[in-house]
Amino acid sequence: MTERQLAELLKGMSLEEKALQLTQYPAYLSTCVVTGGDTAGDLSLSELRRMGSILNANDGAEIMELRRDKREHGISDPLLVMHDVIHGYRTIAPVPLALACSFNLQLVQDCAEMAATEAKYDGVDVTFSPMADLVRDARWGRVMESAGEDPYLCGEVGKAFIRGYHTGGLACCVKHFAAYGAAESGKEYNTAELSEHTLHEYYLRGYAECLKENPELVMTAFCVLNGVPVTGNRRLTVDILRDEWGFDGVLISDYASVREMICHGYCPDEKLAAYAAIKAKLDIEMSSPCYARYLPVLVKEGKISEDEIDDAVMRVLKLKNRLGLYENPERETNLKKRDEVTLCGRYRALARRAAEESCVLLKNDGVLPLKESASVVFVGPFAAEKEIFGNWGCRGNAEDTVSVKEGVDALLKKSVKTAPGCSHKLKETDESMISEAVQAAAKSEVIVACVGESMWNSGEAHSRTDIRIPKVQRKLINELSKLQKPLVLVVFGGRPQVLTEIEEHADAVLYVWQPGTEGGNAIAGLLYGKVNPSGKTAMSFPRASGQCPVYYNSLNTGRPNTQEANIYSSGYDDLPNTPLYPFGFGLSYTKFEYSDLRLSDEEFGCGGNLMATVRVKNAGAADGQEVVQWYIRDLYASCVRPVKELKGFEKITLKAGEEKIVSFEITEKTLAFRTAEGKERAEAGEFVLYVGGNSRDCLQKKFILNERK
Repeated sequence: MTERQLAELLKGMSLEEKALQLTQYPAYLSTCVVTGGDTAGDLSLSELRRMGSILNANDGAEIMELRRDKREHGISDPLLVMHDVIHGYRTIAPVPLALACSFNLQLVQDCAEMAATEAKYDGVDVTFSPMADLVRDARWGRVMESAGEDPYLCGEVGKAFIRGYHTGGLACCVKHFAAYGAAESGKEYNTAELSEHTLHEYYLRGYAECLKENPELVMTAFCVLNGVPVTGNRRLTVDILRDEWGFDGVLISDYASVREMICHGYCPDEKLAAYAAIKAKLDIEMSSPCYARYLPVLVKEGKISEDEIDDAVMRVLKLKNRLGLYENPERETNLKKRDEVTLCGRYRALARRAAEESCVLLKNDGVLPLKESASVVFVGPFAAEKEIFGNWGCRGNAEDTVSVKEGVDALLKKSVKTAPGCSHKLKETDESMISEAVQAAAKSEVIVACVGESMWNSGEAHSRTDIRIPKVQRKLINELSKLQKPLVLVVFGGRPQVLTEIEEHADAVLYVWQPGTEGGNAIAGLLYGKVNPSGKTAMSFPRASGQCPVYYNSLNTGRPNTQEANIYSSGYDDLPNTPLYPFGFGLSYTKFEYSDLRLSDEEFGCGGNLMATVRVKNAGAADGQEVVQWYIRDLYASCVRPVKELKGFEKITLKAGEEKIVSFEITEKTLAFRTAEGKERAEAGEFVLYVGGNSRDCLQKKFILNERK
């Protein structure tokens, strides 16, 4: 449809029709229009039928029925269908935080393309992904949806997701703009208070990077940011997102967040909530009726102009047109193709490889890889559990998921002994099964304990004050350790958990996150050495919950807590400042050695560049993959800079004994930051370049950036 035709279409709409075009409700309410049931929401059946979009339908058959119903009632406007396709549709990849630990952007892109392909054939047009929120506090449940604590990595992973969705045929929505991941105390839906410098320098960067891949939508955050709810925050949504960054796509609210501005204490009623949101150039209100009820009223009262509504509606119509819905209202819905690709062998293989590269080996005193001839018992609540595919698993099913036991059985071609020992439920205290698990473990040579956090205890609305594994599981591990046998911990979780109490009992710790449909097969391959672990932590692992938020790219402070420092330094009396496992950390079954770090020069001028090279050698006996990580510190600047900042990475494969020269270019842009005046620029001075296999253990060299001549 041409621009002129879209304009004619808009011109023919009534105010009420325009308001409904900007309203979205869940499909479970919309189905009332075809079942004849009573609506459970705020809108009539007639209004629900005329809405411009829905979210989270059950499947393609339901979507086709809703679209058919529209046509039968003489409504030509095509239905736009959105869904929470977060890390898979039916074939589920590891949770996004785990995928970020792969440091493999092509792998992330391939997983997103897989999800998009399955989803589009089932009638979905738009996914509410990627989440580009920077996260530093593991107590917040939604860290599992993020790419972790580093702004650069968040941006790169977000862009990879977008490329994959687009290739697979879905439009996508970057969320949650802005700073939703900075919720105070890691508590869901909580307030965020950030300085302008911190907001721009760290929290906004991921979203800005994502816009370079032209996502069709951006979603506003639930939270109040610096005193103003984001859904009505013109400074963010108009001044920055639209005017400064040039975003002209669709801005959609999060679930009922327009109406929630009343509860925030920002708007006294739904009419003023609608006013605040439309003034913030919010285009679609999700799951509350303020727009449908009051936009026409606001126009008639002269509070807003119809042009303001028209601008928003036109952005929605352009999105529908871009997706081809006017030519083909069913778009790519094809249930036959859906059934052909869903959970196909190629997609299962991809999900398995994603899990293999996402798992992180945190500790290994030589017990791994396991020998196939060894007598091994698998204990713990996740040894045979199939609900390990992860929260926000869309239409994934436990019945399609491979458990650890199933994966090991398939690899060894025999049935291995398992004993749960306890429940995986967070608040379960029953210890009655521990003795059975200990007795089974006593008869084995090696114990593998599958423990951690249920997939239902991370994700939205699952914040925790204590992020240790549950108490009954800690008791199980303590009892197992008394057997004095090699003990391997396979730890499940949607966040970095506090492992301080349990890792000291273990000879090896493999952190497997929530690994998706093929989790069990991937874990089996890693445990038995069919695959060499290569994942690296995308978030720091705290020593205690009280350390949160803890992150590698912190400021030095005027009194840094070093070994030589006196008590009047920035630290704790009872624990070091450092995390248990730092950002970028992960072991392998081989050893990588870094040497011969070189710079092409000791200094360069603004507008020029330096080339850095480092020699990386696989000094072990096994082939493996290593993530070479480049960090920089700006020693003195007009705004204090972090002790390290990730500026680049490369995942390389080296055969045993092989070495490779890895290079990295440093330019003025590499060193740029947001100054106190709000300008993005590099400042002349002294810098330190770091390179290594994690953020802590690095080679380093100094260099100088000279003033522009």
